[in-house]
Parts: sequence; structure tokens; C-alpha cells
Amino acid sequence: AVAPLGQVSELAEQLEERLFHRYGFHNGLIQERLQALGEVLERVEEAQAELRRICCTVEAAYQDLCL
Repeated sequence: AVAPLGQVSELAEQLEERLFHRYGFHNGLIQERLQALGEVLERVEEAQAELRRICCTVEAAYQDLCL
């Protein structure tokens, strides 16, 4: 049995709507995760900068004490 063309068209539209909905939902999740990742990377950079300052301070103290 062959489905009428109108029925096929209607099914195709429903499928398209579902795909758009699903894509939109996953797109939103991906955006949230990327934003969270960006925030984590910022904190990592801040921690690296802090560690560099600590290293410089320790190095300066070591030079004062030992040289």
C-alpha cells in the first residue's frame, strides 16, 4: 500500500518540527556547557597568574636570603 502524497507531506512536516525542536534543545545545552567551560578556563587563568605571582615572590625571597 502506498501512502497518499498528502500524508507523506504531513509526516515530513512533523518530522521536521521534531528535528528543529530537538536541535534547539541540544543547541541550548551546548551553549550552556560552552559558557561553563569558558568560566572554568577564566578561573584557571586567574589561578595561573596567582601562581606566577607567588613564584616570583618566593624567588625574590630566596634571592634575598641566599645571595
